[in-house]
Amino acid sequence: MTVNVRFAPSPTGVLHIGSVRTALFNWLYARHNNGKFLLRIEDTDKLRSTDENTRLIFKILEWLKIDWDGDPVIQSSRIERHKEVALDLISKGKAYYCYCTPEELASKKEQCLKENRPYKYDGKCRNGNDNHDSNIKPVVRLKSELEGTTTVNDMVQGEVTVNNSQLDDLVLIRSDGTPTYMLSVVVDDHDMNITHVIRGDDHLTNTFRQIQIHKACGWDIPKFGHIPLIYGPDGAKLSKRHGAASAIDYMQLGYLPEAISNYLLRLGWSHGNDEIISREDAIKWFDFDNVGKSP
Repeated sequence: MTVNVRFAPSPTGVLHIGSVRTALFNWLYARHNNGKFLLRIEDTDKLRSTDENTRLIFKILEWLKIDWDGDPVIQSSRIERHKEVALDLISKGKAYYCYCTPEELASKKEQCLKENRPYKYDGKCRNGNDNHDSNIKPVVRLKSELEGTTTVNDMVQGEVTVNNSQLDDLVLIRSDGTPTYMLSVVVDDHDMNITHVIRGDDHLTNTFRQIQIHKACGWDIPKFGHIPLIYGPDGAKLSKRHGAASAIDYMQLGYLPEAISNYLLRLGWSHGNDEIISREDAIKWFDFDNVGKSP
């Protein structure tokens, strides 16, 4: 099997150093296994995505000598494909139209809050809703599995299992006709033949829902590896809007790309007592046996 991984940044802000480490881990795993490192720009948030941020993503990866295979995939160009999959799921009885209004859902969420219990969609439209208002534009929801469990045999976190009763019928297509992140990611990963999804462990809860979409479509499920996040001194995770310097800042300050790569490699991964690791040795040695779980 050829290992295919992807780095899928969103150009809604400047690429920060935590995302660069995710790219590096993906790239090293691909090169270690003589596989492919693919790049996908997840630009479906048109209000916040910019062409300038997309150009900076390319610039930063090139500066760090993290080269990608083939042309970058632009997610927004694939919206019709995402919709096609959702409609196919409806035709197979694996998804359905939901006519519940935002006000109705907000009221149910408020009631759950008052009763101190977690909110999940109650499946009102799951088996049809013939009494809906014809003026309401429906969303498309996945008909998730209600019984049993979903297990992720994670390359970093180990075996993690959730009860399917904790998962709800997630939205695939919004009322304005646009696909959700959950659907787009799964369809793109399938069409790009992604075999291993390596990303931050803040995505672990998303994974259980995305596996449900893979199953509904009858597709192979990729192997997952959720790496620990980088935290700031205040104990909160670094993000574009919290404490993380952008990679472009380090480039402009004159840091060597080799130094940045070496430092990021050692955040959460180790090889004995080695401190300074060449790119050649990093490719030869990198695997997930020595990636820690702690942030």
